[in-house]
Amino acid sequence: MLADTVFIEPVRRIVTDEDLKIWKDSDTHKEVVCFVETLSKSVRGKKISDIDIIVSENCNCILNILQDIEIIFKKHPVVSDREASRFGKPEFRDFYDDLHENISHILGQRILALSQYSNENDPRIELAVYLNESFGNRTRIDYGSGHELNFICFLLCLRNLGILNLEKDSQALVLKIFYNYIKLMRSLQKEYWLEPAGSHGVWGLDDYHFLPFLFGASQLSTHEFLKPKSIHNKEVVEMFAPDYFYFECINFINEVKTESLRWHSPMLDDISGVKTWSKVEEGMFKMFQGEVLNKLPIVQHFFFGNIIKCPQGISEARTNDDESLPVHSHFGDSCGIKVPAAFGAAEFNKRAKPLPFD
Repeated sequence: MLADTVFIEPVRRIVTDEDLKIWKDSDTHKEVVCFVETLSKSVRGKKISDIDIIVSENCNCILNILQDIEIIFKKHPVVSDREASRFGKPEFRDFYDDLHENISHILGQRILALSQYSNENDPRIELAVYLNESFGNRTRIDYGSGHELNFICFLLCLRNLGILNLEKDSQALVLKIFYNYIKLMRSLQKEYWLEPAGSHGVWGLDDYHFLPFLFGASQLSTHEFLKPKSIHNKEVVEMFAPDYFYFECINFINEVKTESLRWHSPMLDDISGVKTWSKVEEGMFKMFQGEVLNKLPIVQHFFFGNIIKCPQGISEARTNDDESLPVHSHFGDSCGIKVPAAFGAAEFNKRAKPLPFD
């Protein structure tokens, strides 16, 4: 509990390479790593469809928040000409603005009643930022692993506030709450053709997500028959997608991309050659730390308030306006060049005329 904490609006702080070094050695960094590790370990051998997952009253409240956000999403369908552009749809900004306007009210209804905090010292000022930033960037109409990380930070805040009990709620956080968050994000990606944040999402895994691969590998780490190479069997992927995050991600890729996995996701193709899921899980966890938490282009957008505290020595607070941050080239020559959403590219590819010698 943070009974004596004065809550503030979270801001971005990590700007320089020196900031990044301080961040990597900090207790807050360890806190995020340990939180994700605990979530991942809790779902080893568990399926999304398992009926013995205990969902507490407080976890149900978070599921209700996601339902509230889905209602907002459904109020803003795409009405513009889908064929006018293969990039993100401007109606996403209407959804984003509506969410931003109502997020504090939603949190007040669903969360504040669960806590011991008053309107005079209200944690919603911090929770709202993490939750709002979990659904993409309004200006660029894109989404990536940094936004996904904000949702994890939202859950971490709820743990730090005493609203979630990590010992009892971990499985539900992954298999119910995070799963429903991914389902909602897939709907947003499909409807608004959200562009991947960066040239290739998380470096060849998925245009948008990282953590489902870690959680999925953890789920499968004790499986007797399914192997990493099973991702190349489309029937197996479709059969097990409702039960395992990893197969859900592969199924999503198969639905929106026409070329083989080796062509558009060579890293996933290479990982499929690993003999055991436990080795995949181990590698994914290292990759999460190295390529998400320890990369300046990602963590320069990390927010710090008084629930998730900024390490001492990091640069002074910067505005939350993305345009004020320096641009760090991390994605190669395509950095700064718009990359079409997987759905947009797929639709345009369907209309492309075949070459006469195909």
